[in-house]
Amino acid sequence: MAKYQNQQRRLAHRGRRFHFISYEAQDADLKKKILAMPATWYLESSGNRWPAIPQVPEQPEAELDAQLAAWLEAYVFTAWPPPAPPPEPLPQRFLRPEWIGVTPN
Repeated sequence: MAKYQNQQRRLAHRGRRFHFISYEAQDADLKKKILAMPATWYLESSGNRWPAIPQVPEQPEAELDAQLAAWLEAYVFTAWPPPAPPPEPLPQRFLRPEWIGVTPN
């Protein structure tokens, strides 16, 4: 049986460089309450890693880069929590006539 070989991928996206490493699949461990994981690409940064996308053997590099960039857009460059919606304007009956047309500071 051949030993799994990690792969590395560096991706430049939005003016930043990201480092992804693939790790082999993990079996479930009921004692440690760990779920089974397929072979996965992980984002590596500052000594931490985050699971990104499943690894597909023999995947073209352009397709892999596109999937990693889409993952970055969805999880790294998305504002969280999302901004609160603007408050609804007060009904006109609650505004004094001198306030109409005045913008708050």
